[in-house]
Amino acid sequence: MTRVRLGALAGVVGFLAFVEFTSGFLQGYYTPMLSDIARHLEVPDADVNWLEGSQLMLSALVVPVLAKLGDMVGHKRILLWSTGVTALATLALPFATTFPLFLAAWTLQGVYVVWLPLEIALIWSRTRDREGRSLLTARAAGALVAALEAGAISGALIGGALIDALPITGVLLIPGLLVLVCLAVIAFGVAESPVQLGGRIDVVGLALVTVALLAFTGGLGLLRVQGVANPVPWAVVVLGLLLFVPFARWELRHPDPLIDVRLFRSPALAPVFATAALFGMSVLGAQAPLSTFIRTDPSTAGYGLGIGGFLTSLVIGAYLIAMVAGALAYPLAARVSTPRNALAAAALLVALGYLLFLPFHTTYAHMVTNMVIAGLGSGALVAALPAAAASGAPPHLTGVATGLTNSTKTVGGAVASAIFGIALMHGVAEAAGVGGAADGAVAGGTAGSFAGYVVVWCVCGGSALVAAVALRFAVPEDAFRDPVGVERERPRGRR
Repeated sequence: MTRVRLGALAGVVGFLAFVEFTSGFLQGYYTPMLSDIARHLEVPDADVNWLEGSQLMLSALVVPVLAKLGDMVGHKRILLWSTGVTALATLALPFATTFPLFLAAWTLQGVYVVWLPLEIALIWSRTRDREGRSLLTARAAGALVAALEAGAISGALIGGALIDALPITGVLLIPGLLVLVCLAVIAFGVAESPVQLGGRIDVVGLALVTVALLAFTGGLGLLRVQGVANPVPWAVVVLGLLLFVPFARWELRHPDPLIDVRLFRSPALAPVFATAALFGMSVLGAQAPLSTFIRTDPSTAGYGLGIGGFLTSLVIGAYLIAMVAGALAYPLAARVSTPRNALAAAALLVALGYLLFLPFHTTYAHMVTNMVIAGLGSGALVAALPAAAASGAPPHLTGVATGLTNSTKTVGGAVASAIFGIALMHGVAEAAGVGGAADGAVAGGTAGSFAGYVVVWCVCGGSALVAAVALRFAVPEDAFRDPVGVERERPRGRR
């Protein structure tokens, strides 16, 4: 009987792996061509950060709602709906000829970030009667992240090769077709989670958190536009933070809250959410700056490698292969040591990789080496954080807890994206005064400042270092182990 169940679970993981392959493809495909997209839309490199920032803002808004809906009406159903929205947005990108239209479609595409939390919650719900549930979920998460990174590698290599050979409109059409195939795979290959809780969405809580997040992330956007010397953006950021107070108070009184804020008080979960936010600064906020740094011509800007799209995709591919290795190695590291120590070690690798950019950034070998080190830790964290949240959360809040790892991660990425955009934007003004090279529009007049890239590396490395300390010293030693998960399962029969 156990073998049959494991076989059925393997089948579900297999179909979900294709979904994550598609997610990875979307994440990797565009990265080598971000400079080309900027040229196509006639905007400077620093404006590419608007794409990241807007998508992250939407992700922070929709993930809590969709994760809660997954617990209520079924994780497969919400997975299907979110994939349909992603397909429409992705297919709109090739036909968006202005930056505002492209930005709108790109932002809507960000709904796909809810896929992994929904998948982890679905797997967790299907392993509820099995021994070693946490380890099974961690292994499944590792397989999904491996598929995600395989998709990202494929996307980066294919995107990097095609952007050097084909018109950009045709290149941008390909991901949308893959998402349509993904939609069919979910519809016909993925079974629904066995338990749906029902209930209603906390509309007041949704409105409060939406306004708070919009104010906070909108203030970050204003900082990029109006500058850090202007007090208005800072006031909007502070307002957004203050608006979380009435939201938290409402949620504490609500019998079925949108987000159970008590989860943030958990000794096991609070450091996980903090780590996700800090980790989001590098894994989500740094991708565009790293791509544009590599593509920048050193003969005009004084830094960068000045390489083409395909060679850039090889650097990204090495990073993603390292992420696959890190994701697959995490369950073994957690079993040999403890999940807490394995998570802390992964965060340390991320910190080391980015801090190595400070002295070593002038050659192709430097870039590959640093990104491989960071990739090993990043892959482990991408796989481990949702699984750790699932094992540490009450059974009826699995989707919410896994969704919160993505929400906090995207908020961290949005903060970093704003910081990086501000830091790099100074270089556009500086470079605009650089006279007259024929290719100055590409490399000189639009390139960010080197000091801005130093900020990127320091923020990414420093945030990961703080996460490592929090994981090592703030998380209970026995957190995320199966006995904890078993103990939490006992109340299920009384529901």
